[in-house]
Amino acid sequence: MRRGGIFDHIGLGFHRYSTDPKWLLPHFEKMLYDQAMLTIAYTEAYQATGKVEYAQTVREILTYVLRDMTSPYGGFYSAEDADSEGEEGKFYVWSEQEARDILTKKEADVFLKVYNFEPEGNFLEEATGKQMGTNIPHLQRPLSEEAKTLKMSEEMLTKLLEGAQKKLFAIREERSHPHKDDKILVDWNGLMIAALAKAGQALNEPQFIDAATQATQFIFKEMHKDDRLLHRYRDDEAAIPGFLDDYAFMIWGLLELYETTLAPEYLEKALALNEVLLSHFWDEKGGAFFFTADDAEDLLVRKKEAYDGAMPSGNSVAMLNLLRLARITAEIELESKAVRTGRAFSGDVLGAPAGFTFMISGVDFAMGPSYEIIIVGDPAAPDTQLMVRTIKDQFLPNKVLLLIPCDKTAEHITEIAPYARDYKMIDDKATAYVCTNYRCQKPTTDIKIMLDLLGS
Repeated sequence: MRRGGIFDHIGLGFHRYSTDPKWLLPHFEKMLYDQAMLTIAYTEAYQATGKVEYAQTVREILTYVLRDMTSPYGGFYSAEDADSEGEEGKFYVWSEQEARDILTKKEADVFLKVYNFEPEGNFLEEATGKQMGTNIPHLQRPLSEEAKTLKMSEEMLTKLLEGAQKKLFAIREERSHPHKDDKILVDWNGLMIAALAKAGQALNEPQFIDAATQATQFIFKEMHKDDRLLHRYRDDEAAIPGFLDDYAFMIWGLLELYETTLAPEYLEKALALNEVLLSHFWDEKGGAFFFTADDAEDLLVRKKEAYDGAMPSGNSVAMLNLLRLARITAEIELESKAVRTGRAFSGDVLGAPAGFTFMISGVDFAMGPSYEIIIVGDPAAPDTQLMVRTIKDQFLPNKVLLLIPCDKTAEHITEIAPYARDYKMIDDKATAYVCTNYRCQKPTTDIKIMLDLLGS
């Protein structure tokens, strides 16, 4: 996907989907939620494998989002259209001669070969198959292989291609841009906050964490009234009572932002939104959550959905949120509601598991092994920071992380997790408590032992 035409090799970010099995011809629209979900996927792939190309893809996606999809207020816009000047993809494609007119001869010879330009064009119109005379830049091989073929170092090739890309991008910016859907939606912003927080945590990138923080501040300032979320913001107006997805995805973003910053205020906000969710969306009779609140506009049917498509469903995300909040707070009732959510859709999941992948992730968390990791220490001390950093570097999808400061500020987090009052430092050193299903192993100050307990 990263090498294919579905990725924008000039301006970065991913188009909406591919129309062919080779990932060459995309539908050129760009959606915020795709950038968020792909950021999460590439971040976790990097954590699991350590391959730098996955981390680089994360940085490229988020470069696009922060440059082109971020409002001056901090919230994120929804989408960019596929069409400009009445033609799909016109903004993104190039004739070979156009590229040669912009680049030096050496740049053009290398760029056009590596990105598989053809004199007659490689862009075939989707409906008719007609050759359009223009090219979609794409890679067919890793740059390391291209460098060997060209008898140059990969570093030199990368530098040359980046220079050419900047020139083409500057010219492309002068073209008529596709229309931008500048609505700010809480649910899609929640996904992007989660993605930025996870990426900021895994890659240790403050810029991404700051963007997630600013978006959160914007939503709670402009789209959170009387303890309830409003779904949409545009032209200085927030409107439409929030839906299940708004609450579930925003809670997800807050949980990721807590694990990234370890600032208890994000847990407090997540728990407050979860209370609203349980009070106004929960189906006590059948389990799981309705899409609309009990005090929303009267409908013939209040639907409940769990299908995980281009985005995960609100019920699937809410289920995993409940499990994570239960492990953080030790409130067993939250876990009970997560189990009831899964059971409400169990027949559907068994019938078509591939349609419920995020809900299955929640089931995997519930079945375990999953971990509660509590670190007690001075947040400013090097040993505490190293212990926390080590946890953030691991691929541990089924875990929650809490930091208990060794001073009076601990009261903030122990009000949320009262059991943590009993956890102390050993020999004035940062101490890790690794627990499974509320049962803790012997605490340790040794990072290697901590990792062994986590199976890492």
